[in-house]
Amino acid sequence: MGQGFGKDYEQGEGVNTTSNPFIHEVDGERRHVLRCTTAAVALLMGSHTLTASAATVAKGKPLGFTGVPVSSADTLVVPPEYDAQVLYRWGDAAGIAGAAAPAFSADASNNWQEQLLQSGMHHDGMEYFPLDKNPRHGLLAINHEYTDDGLLHSDGMKTWTADKVRKSQAAHGVSVIEVVERAGVWRVMPNSRYARRITGNTPMLFSGPAAGHALLKTAADPEGLQPLGTLNNCAAGQTPWGTFLTCEENWNGYFSAQDKPNPDEARYGLRAKGFGYRWHEFDERFDAVKHPNEPHRFGWVVEIDPQDPTQTPIKRTALGRIKHEGATTTLSRDGRAVVYMGDDERFEYIYKFVSRDKVKPGGYRANKELLDHGTLHVARFDEQGYGRWLPLVHGQENLTVANGFASQADVVVKCRQAADVAGATKMDRPEWVAVHPNTGEVFVTLTNNSNRGQGSQPGRMVNAANPRNDNIMGHIIRWREGKGSPGGSASRLDGDASATEFRWMHFALAGDPNAEKAEYRGTIKGDMYGSPDGLQFDSGGMLWIQTDISTSVINKGAYKNIGNNMMLCADPATGETKRFLTGPAGCEITGVTFTPDRRAVFINIQHPGETASERSDPAQPKAVSHWPDGPAGGRPRSATVVIRRKDGGVVGT
Repeated sequence: MGQGFGKDYEQGEGVNTTSNPFIHEVDGERRHVLRCTTAAVALLMGSHTLTASAATVAKGKPLGFTGVPVSSADTLVVPPEYDAQVLYRWGDAAGIAGAAAPAFSADASNNWQEQLLQSGMHHDGMEYFPLDKNPRHGLLAINHEYTDDGLLHSDGMKTWTADKVRKSQAAHGVSVIEVVERAGVWRVMPNSRYARRITGNTPMLFSGPAAGHALLKTAADPEGLQPLGTLNNCAAGQTPWGTFLTCEENWNGYFSAQDKPNPDEARYGLRAKGFGYRWHEFDERFDAVKHPNEPHRFGWVVEIDPQDPTQTPIKRTALGRIKHEGATTTLSRDGRAVVYMGDDERFEYIYKFVSRDKVKPGGYRANKELLDHGTLHVARFDEQGYGRWLPLVHGQENLTVANGFASQADVVVKCRQAADVAGATKMDRPEWVAVHPNTGEVFVTLTNNSNRGQGSQPGRMVNAANPRNDNIMGHIIRWREGKGSPGGSASRLDGDASATEFRWMHFALAGDPNAEKAEYRGTIKGDMYGSPDGLQFDSGGMLWIQTDISTSVINKGAYKNIGNNMMLCADPATGETKRFLTGPAGCEITGVTFTPDRRAVFINIQHPGETASERSDPAQPKAVSHWPDGPAGGRPRSATVVIRRKDGGVVGT
């Protein structure tokens, strides 16, 4: 994900100024319960019956590919037994039925009307939806997180115009494309009845407790029910009923607020002129001074039915308004939907939503209100490996009128403030969440936090869950849901996703084992990495890790030996990790999804060629990279890549 433009953006400092308690000040009676014995570690490593002696002989699965070395080259490197095919680049036609298929102009001269029919920019989270019971014919729903206006327009942001604002808005959002594999080659289907583009101006609906609330009403939408557009779509999720959940992350950067933001604006990181998108100069709704409720209409999880191009996307307010990094959905023991979510900023929180009702057969139509009713929670990580899910429910956990919450609508609109009041644990940038398909264990990437340990606020000091000061490398945490008891057996932790308690441990502290400073070395078993971000399990239970090292530090300082961003595969039973691919210069690796038969994996190369400022010089568009079109191309382009074994076998084995 993009952090903003340049070091002057205050998000780097974090906007959570609450003083939640030290981790050792809560639930003190639990401190002695879970010690770091082999048996306790085994308990959290995926086996209900593993004993201390058995742990020493536990065997994982072989990582069946040739690991690739670190690389700083401007190319995509995969194992020699694999092929990688560029499938869908920024500017490629989306294949919308009955629409034109404008070709990409290498000089970025496509107008905004053409951009509406083309792939958006900066591909991020995505999911694959098979069609006709054919694992290699399906739909890809792909997020387009943000734009580099230095590349998007021929002359960048010079002579800024309303048409440039429209083109930037059209390059945001989501693509739904139809893809098929024939004789080992994948293609995007033209004239597809499923294909569509969803952008920053697409009509949407609100549902859930905040729909129609006063804080969502604007002059253009006095009922507070019909927002326009979705922005900064980062990670994503797929529901058991076949829909796509796209997540609005750094939406605050598109608004120009007053010079001194009010407390709500400050808590969500709004500021004058935002990230410099300049939309407010030609689209008044992004002027938060004139339209103070418009920012409340972003920061949601949006549900899209990829198989129905006429469906109006729905912003599900019951899941809370934060900077959503993802929405990973699983099922509780009794069949209810459980959605895990991270709020990607320094010192923010991890959330979980548990639906009131059970998932029903019948796809989207049978479950179209499922995410409107349920309980939203926020995580508290206590010492000694215990944790608790705190309900964010009006009237509970001090979420009362006296504290500024008149209703559940107030709780979800002011979700960060509600989590502050409840006493959640401040984490080191919670990003993607992955749930083990067999054990139900939950893994979360905590990308980094160089400000951990700075200042005097208790919540910013190191704690058991976030154990390193100056955490520039990040880490991955894991937990098993369920209530434990002192001296109790592992079988008590049944992995029910609806549980209100859990036991946690670290999967890995990222880093370079040869780094000069001890806190940068980490605990990785196998190939090193830093700044873990994307995270996904395949159906065989192997964990795929993607990295997002900032372009300001790639191949520099403590990251000098780690190389370009990468994707790795890890065995959660042993922790063994092997590097599967490395990306071209200036890119992030993101968006991993598999075909059901695991004969193909799709990943996204986001922002190749990105500069340290995250906005390119239009006079030198290829200063950092010319991937994927090569030296003859006009500029670097984000793209979806499909990777398969040359022998047609299962990826990763």
